[in-house]
Amino acid sequence: MTHVLLVDDEDALRDSLTYSLVKEGYQVTTAADGHTALKMFHKQVPDIIILDWMLPEIDGMEICWRIRAFSEVPILMLTAKDQDIDKVWGLEAGADDYITKPFNTRELLARIKSVLRRRAAAQKP
Repeated sequence: MTHVLLVDDEDALRDSLTYSLVKEGYQVTTAADGHTALKMFHKQVPDIIILDWMLPEIDGMEICWRIRAFSEVPILMLTAKDQDIDKVWGLEAGADDYITKPFNTRELLARIKSVLRRRAAAQKP
């Protein structure tokens, strides 16, 4: 089962996305702040991370940089920061994809599948 680490400080969004992801067959672990996200990542490395930028304690960009220092796990930024420069910074920080809020859940699910498909293809000998 594909494991998703969902990191967002909005309770309602986390609950809604968790429901949708579980319904699609994913195992979901959630975190509401940066410290918890890093702790959960090290406890059980996920197959993909859905990461908000604006988080308490440690922001999503810092989390992205820290994880990219030693891991190639796919990271999908899901954030309200919607300026072109924000998208560029997110992708340059190591995110594999960048989606702005508000978003369409079906599109998010499709992008998750796409990122995972590309990762699986890249890992084949």
